[in-house]
Amino acid sequence: MDKRYQVFVSSTFADLQDERKKVQQAIMELDCIPVGMELFPAIDEEQFDFIKKVIDDSDYYLLIIGGRYGTLSSTGVSYTELEYRYAISKGIKVIAFLHKDPDSLPLSRSEGEASAREKLAAFRQEVSGNRLVQFWATADQLPGLTLASLIRTMKTYPAVGWVRGDQTVNPSIYKEMDDLRKENQQLKDKLSDGSAKGVMDFENMAGLDDEIELIGYGHDKDGELFSPARRWKANVTWRDIFKSVSPKCVGLLSENEIDSIVAGNVYCVSDIKSDGLTSNYLDEKTLHTIRAQFRVLGLFKMKATSLGVFLWSLTPKGEAEMLNSLVARKKD
Repeated sequence: MDKRYQVFVSSTFADLQDERKKVQQAIMELDCIPVGMELFPAIDEEQFDFIKKVIDDSDYYLLIIGGRYGTLSSTGVSYTELEYRYAISKGIKVIAFLHKDPDSLPLSRSEGEASAREKLAAFRQEVSGNRLVQFWATADQLPGLTLASLIRTMKTYPAVGWVRGDQTVNPSIYKEMDDLRKENQQLKDKLSDGSAKGVMDFENMAGLDDEIELIGYGHDKDGELFSPARRWKANVTWRDIFKSVSPKCVGLLSENEIDSIVAGNVYCVSDIKSDGLTSNYLDEKTLHTIRAQFRVLGLFKMKATSLGVFLWSLTPKGEAEMLNSLVARKKD
């Protein structure tokens, strides 16, 4: 039975149209159904009652916060915040993406009045204080964040979903489908592992215990406002990088999450670790080198989606290496 989840995409509208399109494309990439402001771009009190019904019918709620607080309701609270509060009250799982540097946005995409900026800061604080959030800087980062966050949320918190009315359920089919899926995955893993061993053999290639200098960037955090990015560097081994990522890569991880995990861990041993930077991320060339190295070593396989986002997963060789590094051993 083909089940699809409905995802309500909430944000201010006029300033985040490109971001919304990219998020919605990523949602459709996972065979889910995106719904949101496109159905009712001009909102008022009467339409908000209809919006609540749409949220009721949704399995997940995805919130994008940029530099605008949004249109105010009669209570002085933005409709975006009202949507968020309603989803929370209904127990719907929330995925939240906050712009990491709202002060860098142009005036047309930010709030000019101090009262609106204060409400936006308070809203950001409320959202980030109740759950783990992801930070974004450009629209191109959102598809990867969406894929990774939605995959993880669907796996951890499976919802009711939607099915076609003419579909019938035959329980005996499930086991056969699952067996075929497992067999197919095993064949893919063998091909992937064999390709890594047989083709990708480069002279003088660095191993897991060799060092690499990583370059990254982070922000000084002052409340909810982020300063311009500052550059840092750190020397670590490939094994250090692998050990930081592999335990979290049981399923699929987007390259955005790989970036965040590695940068967050490596910054702690960087040349300016005492400065307490936050929202760290890797230099683009550094990230590409990491991707290539682990692929050549046969530890990860990468799948590029139609949106150009790389999804990482462990190969059988990578899983064995991860387990070997984590398993408890007898004491002498």
